[in-house]
Amino acid sequence: MITYRKLWQVMEEKGITQYALIKKHHISPAQITRLKRDESVSTHTIDMFCAILQCDVGDIMEHIPDAAIEE
Repeated sequence: MITYRKLWQVMEEKGITQYALIKKHHISPAQITRLKRDESVSTHTIDMFCAILQCDVGDIMEHIPDAAIEE
C-alpha cells in the first residue's frame, strides 16, 4: 500500500495549506481528497506536489508492505 502520511507533515513544515494548494497552485480538491484517503494518484500529481513543496518523492509518500497492514 502507498500512503501519503508524510505529505501532510511536509506541508505543515513548509507552511503550505490545502487552501493554498487549491487557490494558488490550482490543485483539484478531488486530488487532495484522494491523497487523504491514500488512494491512487497519477505520477503527474506526485510531480506537482514535489515541485510545489521542493522535495523528493520519498519525502511525501511511502510504501507499506501488505503484511504490515494485516498485523
